[in-house]
Amino acid sequence: MTAPGPPTPTEPTRAQRAAGAAVAAPHAGLSRRQALGLLGGGAVAVGATALVSTRPSSAATTPAAADSLVVPFYGATQAGITTPVQDRLHFAAFDITTDSRDDLIAMLKQWSAAAANLTAGQDIGPDGAAGGSPLAPPDDTGEAVGLSPGRLTLTIGFGASMFLDATGKDRFGLADRRPAALVDLPHFAGDTIDASISAGDICVQACSEDPQVAVHAIRNLARIGFGTVAIRWSQLGFGRTASTSTAQATARNLFGFKDGTNNIKAEDAEAVNTHVWVQPGDGAAWMTGGSYLVSRRIKMIIETWDRNSLQDQEAIIGRDKGEGAPLSGGTEFTVMDLTVKDGDGEPAIALDSHLRLAHPTSNKGAQLLRRGYNFVDGTDGLGRLNAGLFFLAYQRDPRTAFIPIQTNLAGPSRDALNEYIRHVSSGLFACPPGIQAGGWWGQSLFR
Repeated sequence: MTAPGPPTPTEPTRAQRAAGAAVAAPHAGLSRRQALGLLGGGAVAVGATALVSTRPSSAATTPAAADSLVVPFYGATQAGITTPVQDRLHFAAFDITTDSRDDLIAMLKQWSAAAANLTAGQDIGPDGAAGGSPLAPPDDTGEAVGLSPGRLTLTIGFGASMFLDATGKDRFGLADRRPAALVDLPHFAGDTIDASISAGDICVQACSEDPQVAVHAIRNLARIGFGTVAIRWSQLGFGRTASTSTAQATARNLFGFKDGTNNIKAEDAEAVNTHVWVQPGDGAAWMTGGSYLVSRRIKMIIETWDRNSLQDQEAIIGRDKGEGAPLSGGTEFTVMDLTVKDGDGEPAIALDSHLRLAHPTSNKGAQLLRRGYNFVDGTDGLGRLNAGLFFLAYQRDPRTAFIPIQTNLAGPSRDALNEYIRHVSSGLFACPPGIQAGGWWGQSLFR
């Protein structure tokens, strides 16, 4: 099976096909955004979604605007890790349904070619959503026709069960290539993990400024993978709860507090190399330039939280709710001072506050790069919103980052926030390095 390559300069984009073949040909190879601009219908990103505008765009300015909505798919590291966090998420975990190594590799090649098209704002396949035979299924499902690329990023990771399944079978001859850092996460105190929405052989994280673009990407990868993989579970997210760039303001979670003030920023190359990217000599050579992803679905008991006084909420978090400053004083980015006392002579930042217990100074310098999202998934059947935080964190080694941090939060010191949250889903995935044009996801693993 031969995977389709990236779009050639003669292939029209989705937007061009949608506008008609007569005008598509002169502008082939442009993104959805560029094609619409040249046709007088520029797609402009507004807030968290991309809408179609009737305002004419000039040929001189449209390409630059389009480029700002495209995140390069190819590179030394995967996009979607240090990339400035987009506003929307569709995360999916897949189970592999075949024992054929060749079929799995063929699918990963097809996925990679499709991902290159999707992130560039192109249709999948030579005929796209509407250009093929009326008697055959389209190459692309079509719900993103006319939409901008939306800064879509697609990031893949491999779970431990891909290397050795639950029965102990080495389906793909990869058992000896499982990284030592790809451990089975321990059960932490207070965990109520649902196995049906945890783990998986493969995960794909789709982030975009447009929810339909993200969903379209996951849908089409699932369609391409039919017969080789099946979706095990998925999660939609909105309203990023972290920033990975100094250019981004700190976002808020559903408790109303700024989240991730001390998050690693992409501009801090030393911190990124120290805490995020796997370095030469760390273990499995094929993971050099990659990262390890921990996913945790954290249900928030928001109805109980909302009945707490502002003073109690701030004491639990360790920051004030408005500015986001540590309770030891200053502004949001002031370094906390654990020696400051309150009016009663007690630590201004409580011993069981989330800020104190999660901070690197309480965890031997351990740090994570967080990319979490809010979620609201209907109700819990008890008259409460099923809402919370879909926690995503990248790190160089979970054994020295997430595991000790979460152990501290759940341990004898006990984070006061634990009364209001429940960890219900968990996953750990090895995200390989990036690929160059013509390469494919997992190529370094299967060599």
